[in-house]
Amino acid sequence: MKAVITDLDGTLLHTDKSVSEYTYRVLERCREREILLMAATARPQRAVLPYQDKVGFYAMTTLNGAKVILPRNVIENCIVPSSVEEILGRVSAIPGLILSMETEAGIFSSHPIPEWNASVYQGFPKAPEGCAVYKLLLGGSGMKYQREVEKALTADTYMTVAAGRLIQIMSTAATKWNGVRAMLEDAGISPEEAVYFGDDNDDVESIQNCGVGVAMSNGIRQVLEAADYVTESNDMDGVAGYIEKYLL
Repeated sequence: MKAVITDLDGTLLHTDKSVSEYTYRVLERCREREILLMAATARPQRAVLPYQDKVGFYAMTTLNGAKVILPRNVIENCIVPSSVEEILGRVSAIPGLILSMETEAGIFSSHPIPEWNASVYQGFPKAPEGCAVYKLLLGGSGMKYQREVEKALTADTYMTVAAGRLIQIMSTAATKWNGVRAMLEDAGISPEEAVYFGDDNDDVESIQNCGVGVAMSNGIRQVLEAADYVTESNDMDGVAGYIEKYLL
């Protein structure tokens, strides 16, 4: 394998969002073997940077593929403004949802969300003028509202539910798999030469299409069924354990 691609939350990161020194050492050995390390995450770029210095990702697919950061280029797959307005107009009528949006200027939310460092925004259902929107986030019980939100989608958008509670709406061009393909193409590596680690809905396509797809034992059923191999949980350093056993 020439590339290791990993999701972050629920995969590389422990539940408390830490990375063990053991995992860092294993990833350093990957770099010594010239195996490229790449991230594919729902997080924005700013939330990956705390790990970047020690991991040394060659490239990063962030925001579920809405923003792909390559060594010499950035690919953006934003939701078109007309679709943003149309969707927000529909979902704002659903009671119980907390509305948020990831934009080029940061994250805006209808309610304070300290862990996201979100700016409270009173302008919903309108988006900030002239501000590119990467994805919409609807907080609450995601599965409870899933059918209602699906009806609000436009033809050029889709949604996923993370951890059974957070609804994420993106452009149809913004998928982790599209980001993974762009990162591999930039590095001159085929998907068959890459191993992918993940645990949630938005990891399934990459797990199915990379040379080896590895599910975390804490992953959802769809990920476990799609994977070639199931490793230990994120809290048991499953990514590093697989790499050390099979790649180094």
